[in-house]
Amino acid sequence: MSSNRERNDRKSGRKPPPRSGAAEPAKPGRKGDRASTPDPWDARPPRDQGRDKGRDRLDPDSLIWGRHPVLAALANPARQGMGRLMATADRAAELERDRLLNGHAVEVVEADRLARLVPPGAVHQGLVFKVKPLEGADLDDLAHPARGILVMLDQLTDPQNVGAIFRSALAFGARGIIVQDRHSPALAGPLAKTAAGATERLPCARVTNLSRALRTLQEAGWHIVGLEGEGEMTLDEALDERPTVLVMGSEGDGLRRLVAENCDTLARIPMPGGFESLNVSNAAAIALYEASRKQTG
Repeated sequence: MSSNRERNDRKSGRKPPPRSGAAEPAKPGRKGDRASTPDPWDARPPRDQGRDKGRDRLDPDSLIWGRHPVLAALANPARQGMGRLMATADRAAELERDRLLNGHAVEVVEADRLARLVPPGAVHQGLVFKVKPLEGADLDDLAHPARGILVMLDQLTDPQNVGAIFRSALAFGARGIIVQDRHSPALAGPLAKTAAGATERLPCARVTNLSRALRTLQEAGWHIVGLEGEGEMTLDEALDERPTVLVMGSEGDGLRRLVAENCDTLARIPMPGGFESLNVSNAAAIALYEASRKQTG
C-alpha cells in the first residue's frame, strides 16, 4: 500500500521560517479538545499521519471477529504462529480456561477499543483476530479423486452471500469451493463472520480461469451442473449420484457465457409460487441439499 509522503520541512524536523512581524500568541485550548498524544487503538489516525496507516490497521480484509469465526481460526493448524489475537478480559480468561488458544498469545483489550477496529455495527463478541491470508487449496487436490460435491462461484462479490454459501457447503458435506482469483472477496471480515468458521474448515481453491478449471474437473470425472433460471432441466432431473460440481453465477448477471458453455447441464430450481428468483446463497443451499440427497440415495 502506498504511503503519503510528508513535507520536507516536517520530515527533517525544521520549523518553517517565521513570518514578518510579531509572533501570534498561541490560543488557549478549548474545553473538550482532544489530547495531542494519539491513542494507538484509535480508529481515527492523527491528522499529521498518512491516512493509509489508519486503513492498514483497520482493513476488514485482515480481521476476523466474533466468537465462532475466531475460535475456528485458532483451531486451524494453518494459522499456527501467525496473527494477532485481541480479546476482552472475560473472553481471554475463557480461552485460557478452555485451552482454546492453541499456542497463540492473547492481548487483553477493552471492548470499546475492539469496536473501533471493526466496521461500524459489526458484532465482535469480545474477540478480534488480525490475520494474514491463508494459502489456498490446489485445484488438483480437489479434483482428485472425483467424489462428493464441489461448489464453484462465478464472480460472486458480496461477502455475506459468499460467507453463507461457505456455511451451507460445509453443512451439506461439500469437499471444497472454487473461486476466481481476481473477482472474489477475501476470506475474512464480514465474509468470515457470516461463514461462522466455515472458511477455516473448508478448502478453497483460487484459480485464474474458471472455464479452464471446469475442463480440468470434467477430465477428472466430475459432472458439472450450472444453476440458471432458464436451465433446460430441473435441479432434480440434473442431479444424480455422480461426483458433482455446482456452479453458481453472480448476484446480478448469473453465469457468464463461457462458464455456462463449459457446464454439462444447466438446471433451474422450480418455483411454483411464481417468484422469479432466489438470493444466490439460498439457491446454493437448496442445490447443496439436493445434491447431497442424491449422492446418499
